[in-house]
Amino acid sequence: MPVLPGAEPFRHEGGEVGVLLCHGFTGSPQSLRPWADRLAERGLTVSLPLLPGHGTRWEDMAVTGWQDWYAEVDRELRALTARCEQVFVFGLSMGGALALRLAAKHGDEIAGLVLVNPANKVHGLSAYALPVARHVVRTTKGLTSDIALAGAEEVGYDRVPLHAAHSVRALFRLVDADLPQVTQPVVLLHSPQDHVVPPADSARILSRISSTDVEEILLEQSYHVATLDHDAERIFDESYRFIDRLATDAGRKGSTSGG
Repeated sequence: MPVLPGAEPFRHEGGEVGVLLCHGFTGSPQSLRPWADRLAERGLTVSLPLLPGHGTRWEDMAVTGWQDWYAEVDRELRALTARCEQVFVFGLSMGGALALRLAAKHGDEIAGLVLVNPANKVHGLSAYALPVARHVVRTTKGLTSDIALAGAEEVGYDRVPLHAAHSVRALFRLVDADLPQVTQPVVLLHSPQDHVVPPADSARILSRISSTDVEEILLEQSYHVATLDHDAERIFDESYRFIDRLATDAGRKGSTSGG
């Protein structure tokens, strides 16, 4: 199945500092591509994979689950740690949950995390209905393009397969249980006006991780997909400042592959 235009994975071979970027549920690398490009321009080695079942059609997602998505980012992380001296993991929404699970499982192999509107829980009645509803109803309306900036669009699905949504719920529960194992430095940026993930998710994450080097930043001008919104430049600048503070080598110029 062809990948949607703009949803292609991205890689840049740079210096000895690597960054893995994890996109969100029903989204694609397009939502993080400007961030990846900015990091690549700074000479970092960058990996922005396309999660299985994403970036094509929602029917492809319906036969995948969190184990598939996590396996992809885990594989990319291992490749980066073999290639680079230091590796950071960044994530948006469900990508933030994947980043937190990587941090809990890989420990010191990860130098730091930057999380943007990270998701931690499926909220409302849908959380209780999913176990049964997924056997009756195939999809519900999509979650993409929650963006305040006029004209900005997110490449993703307009439908959410309920089997996949049920799997996301299972992932969030596992990640939440393991949050005390997260000890790496963290920058968490979140939008007070987020119509997909409420601020309560960020608050719970911050209250449960064991990290002592933690910075919380509010994105007052943006909605959920803040990496394509008014505060995008701030996200890019703050994340590079974070890397620059912690990294031993800011990297060198390299070569790019991907869409």
